[in-house]
Parts: sequence; C-alpha cells; structure tokens
Amino acid sequence: MQGFLLCCLVALATCQSVRYELGLNPKKAYEYKYEGVVNFGLGMPNLAESGVKMICKVKIIGVSAQTFSLQVSDLAFEEFNGFPGKNGFNASPKLTQRIADQLVKPFMFDYASGHVGDIHASAEISDTVVNIVRGILGFFQVTVKTTQRIYELEEASIHGKCQSNYAIEQNKETKDMTITQVVDVGNCREKAAIYRGMATAVLDKVSKQRGESIISTVRYVYTVKPTAEGGLITRAHGLQQQHFSPFNVKGGSFKMQAMKEMVLLGVSDTARAVTFGPMESKGNIIYKFVNAEANVPIMMQNLEDPVPKAIELIKHLAQANSYRIDSATTEDTIKLYQLLRVTPYEGLEIMWRQFAENEEHRRWFLDMIVEVTDARILKFLEMRFQAGDVSASEALEAVVLAFNHLQAIPELVEMAKMFLNMSFSKSKIYLWNTVVLSYGSLVYKHCAYYTPCPVTAVQPLLDMAMEGLRNNNEADMVIALRALGNAGHPGSIKTIMRFLPGVAATPVDLSPRVLRCCCAVYETHRCQRPHSVQEHHHESVLQKDLPTEIRMLAFMILFDTKPSMALVSTMTAHLQEEKDVHVVSFAYSYLRSFAKSSTPDNHFLSTACNVAVKILAPKFGRLSYHYSKAMRMDWFNDDFLIGTATEVFMLRSATNIFPTEIMMKGKFFFIGRILQLLELGMRAEGIKELFGSGIPGFKGDLSFSDFQAIFSVLQNWEILPSDKPVLSAYTRASGQEWFFVDINKDLIQKIIKAVSPSAGKESPVWTAIENLQRGISWHKTKPFLIFEVRYFQATTLGLPLEISKYYETVNGITVNAKAAVNPPLTDRLGQLLTSEISLETDGFIGFTKDFWVFYGINTELFQCGSEFKSKTPIAIPWKFSAKINVREKKFELDFPPCQKEFELFSLSSNVYAVSRNIEEPALAKMTPMMPNAIDSNDEVVHKGPAVVRPESEEIQTPNTWHPRSKMCTESNIYGVGLCVESELRREYYHEEYPLYYFLGYTNVAVKVVPAQAIKAVEKIHFEVNAGLSRHPVGARQLLETLRRLSKEAIQRVRLSSDSSSSVRRSHHSHHENIMEGLDSPPEAAFNIKALALNGNQKPEGYDTAVYYTPEANTQNAQLIVSQVGEDTNWKMCVDTIVKGHAEAKAHVRWGAECQSYEMSMRAATAHLPGSKPTLKAKVHWTRIPEAMAEMGRRTESYIPGMAFLLGFYQQHERNAKQEVSASVVAASADSIDVKIKFPEYTVYRQAIPFPLPPASFQEFQRDTRNTTIESFGHA
Repeated sequence: MQGFLLCCLVALATCQSVRYELGLNPKKAYEYKYEGVVNFGLGMPNLAESGVKMICKVKIIGVSAQTFSLQVSDLAFEEFNGFPGKNGFNASPKLTQRIADQLVKPFMFDYASGHVGDIHASAEISDTVVNIVRGILGFFQVTVKTTQRIYELEEASIHGKCQSNYAIEQNKETKDMTITQVVDVGNCREKAAIYRGMATAVLDKVSKQRGESIISTVRYVYTVKPTAEGGLITRAHGLQQQHFSPFNVKGGSFKMQAMKEMVLLGVSDTARAVTFGPMESKGNIIYKFVNAEANVPIMMQNLEDPVPKAIELIKHLAQANSYRIDSATTEDTIKLYQLLRVTPYEGLEIMWRQFAENEEHRRWFLDMIVEVTDARILKFLEMRFQAGDVSASEALEAVVLAFNHLQAIPELVEMAKMFLNMSFSKSKIYLWNTVVLSYGSLVYKHCAYYTPCPVTAVQPLLDMAMEGLRNNNEADMVIALRALGNAGHPGSIKTIMRFLPGVAATPVDLSPRVLRCCCAVYETHRCQRPHSVQEHHHESVLQKDLPTEIRMLAFMILFDTKPSMALVSTMTAHLQEEKDVHVVSFAYSYLRSFAKSSTPDNHFLSTACNVAVKILAPKFGRLSYHYSKAMRMDWFNDDFLIGTATEVFMLRSATNIFPTEIMMKGKFFFIGRILQLLELGMRAEGIKELFGSGIPGFKGDLSFSDFQAIFSVLQNWEILPSDKPVLSAYTRASGQEWFFVDINKDLIQKIIKAVSPSAGKESPVWTAIENLQRGISWHKTKPFLIFEVRYFQATTLGLPLEISKYYETVNGITVNAKAAVNPPLTDRLGQLLTSEISLETDGFIGFTKDFWVFYGINTELFQCGSEFKSKTPIAIPWKFSAKINVREKKFELDFPPCQKEFELFSLSSNVYAVSRNIEEPALAKMTPMMPNAIDSNDEVVHKGPAVVRPESEEIQTPNTWHPRSKMCTESNIYGVGLCVESELRREYYHEEYPLYYFLGYTNVAVKVVPAQAIKAVEKIHFEVNAGLSRHPVGARQLLETLRRLSKEAIQRVRLSSDSSSSVRRSHHSHHENIMEGLDSPPEAAFNIKALALNGNQKPEGYDTAVYYTPEANTQNAQLIVSQVGEDTNWKMCVDTIVKGHAEAKAHVRWGAECQSYEMSMRAATAHLPGSKPTLKAKVHWTRIPEAMAEMGRRTESYIPGMAFLLGFYQQHERNAKQEVSASVVAASADSIDVKIKFPEYTVYRQAIPFPLPPASFQEFQRDTRNTTIESFGHA
C-alpha cells in the first residue's frame, strides 16, 4: 500500500512538472525546418498557375528569460510558372542570395506564454523581410488552455486582431496535444488589410448580403509536446485559402493557397552567449504594410537611377505617339509612373528644366508627374505657381489630377492649403474654382481614412463661406459651398445652417442659386450622417415659402438617405395635402421609380415607396409630363454582383413652360460598393426670366411657328441682367464636383460679336481663318490613369496579397489643315457667305485603353499571381478635301481610295499566370492560363455586298470552346470593305459561370480593307447640293411615273376594300383629297451624290434627289435614289404624304426602274363620335426580296416570347397576308390599349400605363374629330 501511494505521488509530481502552455527555455537552442508555399490559379486541371516556395532552417536561441533571437540559414527560394503536373519549381539563385543576405542577420523577439511581442532587427533590414520573419514567428503565436477543449477568443496574429477558434485533442499514448486553430479573418477588429483608391466608392451592406467577391479561410494545426519549461511545438502546419472573383465567388473564382510547415529538428543547450549589433524595433506580430506606391503589381523594372530612364521614356513616348497613338507603347506609361514615383524632387526639377522648352515633351511630363502622389508633387506645383512658368490651363489640369490622386494623409492636406492663398491660383476664375473644388475633394478623401476627421482640414473653406456671407458676395458663397459639398466634413453642418432661411439664427435672404448649393452640400453627408440630413431636408420639403425648385431638391436628397418606412409614410401624408402641383408631381414620380427599383441599396426603400405610390396614385397618378418629374432606371445581377442606375430629374416651376433645371446621374454597383459615375446638370436661370410665364404665339406642338416664337423671344436677350448667369452647368465624377461654368450676358455678347457677319479683323474667328489659310498643324496627346484601385491583405506566410485594378488611357488627336477662300476676305466675315471655301486636311483621332486586374503576391523583390490584361484601341484616321459654297448651297467632299488595310477598333484580352523578380526583370514569365492546345488555322470568311448574317466556327472539346469567325461586307463600286474578326478561347466556360465565360483569349477587331472595284478608283466624291431651282427632265419623267404608280396602288386598295358602299365612298373621298397634292408641280429640295471617280471614265455610285410639293394642308415629298454607272437601271422611289396631324403615308418601290419590289406604310389618327382616340399603323408589302422575307420570318418567330415577357396576350388567328398592322387606343387619360396583328396571330394588351398630357389630349381629340378609320386600308 505504501508503494502504491509512493507511485501515485511520483506520478502527480511528474504531471505537475510538465506544462502545455507554450514556452521556450532561454538556455536552449531550437532548430526547425521551415517551408512555405503560395500558388495562384483557377484550381482546375490543365490551367496555368504561378507560385513561390521558400525553404530554410530556423534557429531560435535564448537571450534572456523573455527575449530570444531568430536566425535563418540554408535559404532556398524557388518560383513556379506553368502547368501543375507538367512543370515544377525552378530555383532563383540571385533572388535567393538577395533575400538571404538580410535573413542571415539575427532577429530578436519577445516571447512569453505563447505570445510574440516586439520584434527587433537591424535598421537596414527591409519591412518585406521582417514580414517574412513574422510569418515564421506566427507559428509561435498560440493560446493554449488546458481547462477547455473548445474555446474562442480575440488575439493578435499576423492577420490582425481577429477572432480565433481553438479545438484541442490529446494523444493518450504520447501525451502530445494536437491544437487546431481557425482564424476568422473576416471578423477582425483591426484587420491587416488596407484599401487604396476607393474613398469615393460607398460601402453597401445590403449588397454584401447578396454575395461576396472574396472569401478566406485560415487554419493552423500544432503538435505540442509537454515539457517542464512549457509546451514545445514539434510540428506545425498552416493553410490559408482564398477565393476571389470580380463577380460573385459562387460563379467561379481565382484561388490562392498559402501553406507553411515547420518541423522541429532538434533541441540543444546554448553553447555561449549571443552578441548582437545595434537593433531597432520593427513592431509586433501584426503584419506591417510597406509603402507600395512604387511597387506597381503589373510590371517590374530596375528602379535604380530613375531620372535618365524617365527622361528617355518620355522622349520615346512623345516620338512614338507624335502623329497617332501607338498601341504598342501605351503600357510604357505605367513604367513611367513607377519611375517618377521613385524620383527625388531634385530629379523632377532637372526633368522640368530639360522639357520646359519642348512643347511635346513638356506636355507629356506635366501629364505624367501628377501620379507622384506625395509631397513632391505639391512642392513642384508650388514652385510652378510661384514662378508662373505654366499656363492657367496647364495648372488647371495638373491640380485636378494631382489633388484627386494625392495620398490623403494629414501632412499633405495641411500642405495643400497653401494653394488657396497663392496669387497665381486666383489669376483666372476657372483656375481658382478648380483649386477650391479640388481641395474640397482632398478633404473628403482624408476624412474617409481618418476618423474623427479634424475640423482644421476644412476650416479654410468654412472661412471662405462665412466671408462671402458677411460680404453678401454670391460668387464667393457659391464656390465655397460647392467645395464644402465636395469635402462632406461633419464640421461644416453648423456653418451651412447659417445659410438656410428659417433655420439660421440670423435671418438671411439669399438667392435660389445659393440655396441650391446649400442643398447640394448635404449630398455628401447622406451616407455618413443620414439622420441629420433627413431632419433638415424633411423640414425644407414642408417649408412652403421656399422656392419650388429648392423643395424638390430637398426631397431628392431626403430619399438619397434611404429613409425609413415611418418617414416615407409621413411624407406621403404631407403630399396628400400638398398644393404645389410641381412638388407633388416630382415626388410621386420619384416614389414610383423607387417602387420599381431592384438594386440592393433600395431593398427596403422600394417596399415603402410601393405602399406610398398605391396611396397617392388615385389622386396624383394622372399628372402629365408638363410638370416636374424624376425618373430612375436600374438593374442588378446577383451572379455578377454588378448593377447600374440612371436618374434623370426635370425641375419646373409654375411660372415657366420650360424646365428650370435638368440633372442626370449615373451609378455603378460592384462587389458591395456604389460608385457615382457621372453627374451632369444644367440650369437655365437667366433664360427662365427671359421667357417668363409664357411665350407669345407658342402652341406647344413644336411646329415651325413654335420655333419662330421661341427665337423671337431669344432676340431680347440683351434685357437680361449682367450680374446673373444666363445658363449654368456643372459636372461631378465619383460624387465630386470638379467643373462648373456660368455663362453670362457678357460672354454671349463676345461670342455673337466674334461670329457676326459684320465682324472684322479684330475677331478671333478672322485670326483662325488666317491661320488656316497659312496652314495649321496641331497635335495633342493626353495620358490619363483613370483609376488605380488596390487592396492589400496579409497572408500567413508574411507576404502581401494584392488585388489591384489599373485603367489607363492615352488619347490623341492630330489635325493638319490648309484652306483657301476665293475671293479672299478683305474687311468682314460676312464675305464668307459669298465666297467658295476649299479645305485640305488629314489627321487622326483615337485612344488606347489598357486595363489590368492583378491577383497575387506583390513585393519590391518579386511578384507572382494571376493577371488579366486587356487592350482596346480605337483609331480614326482621315484625309479628304472639301469645297463649301454657301451662296450656291453646295458642299463637296473628296476622299482618296482605300489602298491599305487599317483597324478602326479592336478588343484583345487574356489572363496569365505571371512571375517576376527584381534580379531578372527582363526574364519575367507570363504564361497564358488557357493553353494554346488548338492550332487549327481554319477560319470562316463571309463576304457580301450588303448585310452579312453572322456565322461562326466552333472548335469544342469536353472542356474547351474555341469559336473563330470573320465577316466582311464589300462595295465593288467604291473599292472598300468592312470586316469584323473575332476569336475566343475558353476553358470550363459551361461549368463556372460567369467568371470563366470571360476568362481566356479574346480578340475582336473591326477593320477597313481595300476591295476589288469594278473600275479603278481615283477618288470617292460626295456632293450635297441644296441650291436646286428645278429638276432635270429625267427626274421629271420619273416623278410622273411615280405619281402614276401611286395612283394605281390606291386603285388596287379601293378594289380590295370593304364592300360597304359607305365605306368605299369614305375611302374614295379621303384619297382624292390626298392625291390633290400630286397634281402640283414639285420643287427640288436637295441632291446628294456619292460617286467613285476615275479620270474621264463614267462615274459609278449613287445619286439621290429629294423633292417636295408645297400645299396648304399637305406635305408631300419624294425621294429618288438612282445607281449611276454603265448598264444599270436600279432605282429606289419613295413617295411620302403627311396631312396635318391626321395621316402619314409612305410608298416605297425599288429595283429595276423602281419596279421589282414594293411596300407601303401608313399611320392615321381618328376620333369618331362615341369612340376613343385611336392611332392606327400598317405596313403592307407586295413584293420584297427573299432575304427581307427570311429576316421577317425570323423576327416573327421571336415576337410571341417577347410579347409574353412584356405582358401581352396572344391569339391565334389568320389575318391579312403580307401585312402587319397595329392600333393604339387611348383608353383613358393615363392608359392605352395596344393590338398588333401579324399574318398568323395577334398580340394585345389593355390598360398599359401611359399618362397623356391633358392639354395635348384635348388637342388630339379636336384635331382628329372629323377623321374616320373605317377606310384604313393599304397605303
């Protein structure tokens, strides 16, 4: 018994002497083998992947009780680029040596109870290498709890401060403990991840619930051996998997797998004390991001000595794009951005001095330097503003781009304030406006990244606003308020309230223009402070003494904040009592648009608005389009997580017949964010006052007399006040206003004076004409980085994962021109009206857009990952000569023949597995992810003189789709053709939609090609002659024939009409009235010729003549198209008749002498006593080409399905053959009935919502009261 008790005591003592909580013995040395691998691809067989592998030995030696050193040895760094199973990892000895030179140096770290503290290293060790060490030390960051088998806690790791879930299992035989740790990287209080370039894209939480674009999982498994000093990790394994898609990850995704493993090799006693050199703190275990502005993920180059490289590259780009855009060089702009970002300020000044005198080089430099996104660009612009060695327009372009791409850190925001006080900024009003607006945008980005945002950032704009209010300076108040709207700073709310009547403590009386700017300020606050915005704008909507436009703007902004059901119900109750019909019409139409919305941000609002519309519809559902309206159209796709929305606002007031303000907004929804694309607005403030409450003689039917009435009022523009703008316009991009203009009376006077016929040599138009006569040559290019969006996230290996999108465009235009005026100008511009002007010109206009998406590891040492790359060039060259004779109303154009092929448009893209390293940048590997396994050179070519039906060739294996096609249409008259070529390669496209449907090789091109002409073509001649006084004898004879054919067609209609005598009489009298116009002599309107000329040979081509017959109540016109050439008699004859607002008819014949084919069209309105207003239309054909018949049959087969989708019913019945007819009946003031008859069936739908203006509805009834529709037959 005593022996048993002794054994128990010994066992108990043994158990108490060993611990599982992780710890290291400061007197021991631990040696591990470490291996880390990361690879990127699509995770499908036979698709290329890329990756890197790092293998080394790690030795940890105790320095003190809680301080240890880490040393790395035997490093091997390998790269993979190819196809799994076919290719392997390749050693990179140069890069291995470069990394090893830093890793061999000792690192020190604090360690206690399984937690890593501060990390210390030599000052020369880069942050990238320290992060790799963090990845190794991450294995030692484990919390062990022996009292619980499953537990959850928040702890720091390389991923940030995230939630970790632990599960513990003990091996009863070996006593080893297996610990499984899962880190929820989507649930972090301080996540090791950052966004750049997304400040203006608003997060949408509801959209995130529809799907994710990124999903990550992180798991660690440890084997822990208990010892007296604490638990010892003998083996550890880490696995991080991530799925990424530009769309919804449920529809296919890129895949990243990062795996690391550490195995204990041995434990030994420390032989001697370890000594170290000076070290500095590098932070804790949480990943530290490197300033990656210069680490562009889509390329890698040697960045040493950047100034001469940048100078040479600018010269090369300027030379290559001197006439047209060279698409092969546009990607070099990204290289240049990268070089400039590592160039010191002194280098920028050197480059400026070298380029300043060369116009082309200077422009390229100023366009590119704006992407230096730190203090250097501000200092450079400061020097230019102080020296005044840039023009105002150059400064404007530079400020807009530089401020909007600047890093929004506090130091740079403070530094940017100096531009608000520089005299050069105020030298031109448009430059001053740009500087102030751009500073506001910079503050907005600053506040997006720094919370709370200090009020000092926006204080200069607040001071400007208050100064303008004290001085009652409207211009100063407007620009300050617009800038405050850009800034969206919460500290500006109190200042803005001082401008609002009824809210301000001191009574204010401000113009509607200033009040509109106050409303616009709240737009940028609607997401951050929706309740505050709702409070103020709810009150503004209900404040009936405010101008109507202000109340409508307040309503618009109120609903931009996504109000609750309760607030929508409150507004609905107020609208039922509203007396201002414009406010009600605007609000109701906006509510109705929201009720139909399908975008995630309106998921709850649409329900509330749907209820509100049902309440308001009986009273306000029939308001016409004569009142203020708001319209929204949107869509959203859950597979793509993409959608768009377009809003159009038309604001009117009770005293004006024209809109006072028109606005249009566009939004783009993508992967949980909302980006405001473009907003355009125009306000006719002065014009509104000019027209007043009505226009004398204006009937509203947009006839010629209406335009004359409008023009007669516009002639009185000189009575407008000089201190108010006649017309105002603005534009916003990404929710930030960057441009607005006020057109006042003085500017209009200058324009009218410059273009007046009486203007002389002082006119700028005269100067332009003189320059044109001497010959001009003008060229401009504009490179522009449209966006640079980057997302960084830490991986378990300590390498930075990056998801980036780059969109770059290079625009260019070249114009060479020389003109002659005969007789030449002597003293006034009006002489141009009696002179012949000849012009010869050639040039180019176009652009090339490059787009990249990168998903992979990006450091200054190496890159690996998946890269999508696309290029879209559009090139339009021209060369022609022109002659213009205003007196004779004659215009001629001559084009040279097409002698060589050129590309108008193309789109090419592919996705690659990429590997790059800084030691061998020229040996970068880009392997197409989809293998080029199909080498068939067969292609389908289709040629024809007219419309070509698309055909294609498909080469398909079980997982491959490879269609290729080429379609051409050629003209053998002009010797030119147009070809469309396409080729696609896809893998697994039928399994993983939508991502795999877009990934792979894509090439689409539209080309102009020379064709074999009937005769050699010397030039292609176009001529427009509107000065005809009479038509030639041949045309007169053709017109007589056309009249005869039209009468014969009507006689056939009479014979086939209803047998009812009353109907025949009505039909006969009706057509007799129409045919009266055919007896009047026609007058020639104009003539158009398109001919291929060659010396003295007879031209080939087409000749078009238009004639009209003037009548009091009937407008009759004829169009005759004749083919010109030998042995041809093809013609097309079109006869049209329009009688008032009651009837329109067209009779078309074509072929040999207009005899081969025939069809007619007719539309008529009617309102018989006791019936409803009706519009009927009919298309009838007698003979048509087989191609048209086949196209009609194909179209007819699609009609039933489309009609069903649109809510139509279908009825099978046999109707008239060779005829399609439709009728639209105004069933009520807000709905119509539609019926369409086809030869085999009829589709119809009743009560389609379509509000008709009351005034025009009554006018419609009055105009058609005596028109009958029983005689509606063939035209």
